[in-house]
Amino acid sequence: MSRLEILFQKQSKRVLNVYCTAGYPNLNSTLPIMESLQSNGANIIELGMPYSDPLADGEVIQTSSQIALNNGMTIEVLFEQLSSMRNTIDLPVVLMGYMNPILQYGFEAFCQKAKQVGIDGLILPDLPLYEFENVYGKIISENGLDFIFLVTPETPETRLRKLDSLSTGFLYAVSSSATTGKDKDFSKVAQYLQRITTMGLKNPILVGFGIKDKESFDAVNLYTNGAIIGSAYISVLSKGGDIEQCTKQFLNEVLGN
Repeated sequence: MSRLEILFQKQSKRVLNVYCTAGYPNLNSTLPIMESLQSNGANIIELGMPYSDPLADGEVIQTSSQIALNNGMTIEVLFEQLSSMRNTIDLPVVLMGYMNPILQYGFEAFCQKAKQVGIDGLILPDLPLYEFENVYGKIISENGLDFIFLVTPETPETRLRKLDSLSTGFLYAVSSSATTGKDKDFSKVAQYLQRITTMGLKNPILVGFGIKDKESFDAVNLYTNGAIIGSAYISVLSKGGDIEQCTKQFLNEVLGN
């Protein structure tokens, strides 16, 4: 069983996936941040690979990506940083990014290296469904990586069921079609989440985009298996200060500890 399967078997509610940008705020912040997330209550670490044109991301994550790139973060550097990751990190770790830099690295080489360093899954928002089915899905599967598709309130039921059937690990339910980091009216989101949770989908569902505090985390957990927090955590890191202390305070507030 994969780490994600084991996690959701042990914990079916209030699963917290926290996004951080690799190489932010400093080039060598990646592992210390991952270790702080693990020690303070995160269940999954979603590691963003910085890219100059991150289409699904809002201003906060775009800015962190640009700073990380300026710091010298590349896929090669990231894999070097992650080479000893499994000495200290037991949580599932998912890489989130965009196809262009991965194709430049070499898609098969990327998946092989991800497997080698202990990555559990991939989130690639701009990988088309057709190309996943006909080209890339086989390579991802052969390297033992889960692949997580995104669905939105506008995704037709037929396509949603198709994406669920092809996803492994979990299904990423985008709370709206806006970019990350935007405030959401969760009374509107609730109807969407109720709908997809009654569809009998095979994957656990985590909700992302706009989850930022205990109130929004609690709201989506009424319907789904958990949530993904990104921009709110990046904003905390952007203020400087001790990584361990600010991570502990932020996660304690979100989880109500």
